[in-house]
Amino acid sequence: MKNFAKKDELQQYLAKLRADGAVITFVPTLGALHQGHLSLIQQAQQLGNVVVCSIFVNPTQFNDPKDLEKYPRPIQDDIRKLEQVNCDVLFNPDVPEMYANNEKWHLDIGELESLLEGKFRPGHYQGVTQVVYKLFDIVKPDIALFGQKDYQQVLVIQKMVDLLKLPVKLVMCPIVREPDGLAMSSRNVHLSTDDRKRALILSKTLNRIKQQFTPDRIGQLQQEAIVAINNEPGVTLAYFEIADGETLHPANKNTKKFAALVAATVGKTRLIDNVIISD
Repeated sequence: MKNFAKKDELQQYLAKLRADGAVITFVPTLGALHQGHLSLIQQAQQLGNVVVCSIFVNPTQFNDPKDLEKYPRPIQDDIRKLEQVNCDVLFNPDVPEMYANNEKWHLDIGELESLLEGKFRPGHYQGVTQVVYKLFDIVKPDIALFGQKDYQQVLVIQKMVDLLKLPVKLVMCPIVREPDGLAMSSRNVHLSTDDRKRALILSKTLNRIKQQFTPDRIGQLQQEAIVAINNEPGVTLAYFEIADGETLHPANKNTKKFAALVAATVGKTRLIDNVIISD
């Protein structure tokens, strides 16, 4: 695996491969890699012949400095995992390589910025679009892959791609779960043994909603889900929403694509999860 910390060197390397006809696929990450990330690398290998993974803990998408500070950064472990799945290229820049002083960025992504995650994490999606735009500009991928666990993020990045007419195809890949159903997340390392058990209420509730779903029971099912999660000790619910899978507005019986999305703090760790109910 080739490892680059400088964008110029990465661009020169990829330009040669592109000139030889390579299809470049790209998996941007914050590191602390788990099987969910590695599944994106493996999917990327099916769609192109050069896979680039980036590891960059992006400061502009953290609205809580403490959250940024404690975000895990096991870079040597990450490199070993990428080598095990035969990733071709790692881009691992530092902050000064990605950001000049006093950079300004604002992209009008409309209501997506203020719904669900956006409401609870103001400025988060500006930081996400800022760094993903930079990474797309550096890597110039043909295809970029993102995990369904960050469902709203995928919608936001697709909106950016559409607004700026970027020549990249986005692919959303299914959530990878632990055997007991917990969605894999880099934040799971912060869960105590008890918190880890309590966190299962999120995936259990989402699965139950999916199994029982009918469009005429949206309000009832959503209320049942809220009650179930609120009754779990040590779990503080931020939101549970049965939403239109394209707009994230509350769903109604005429919605074409339904998704259920949840965010909650378990112990001191904030987790998100979702299921696509119908497509």
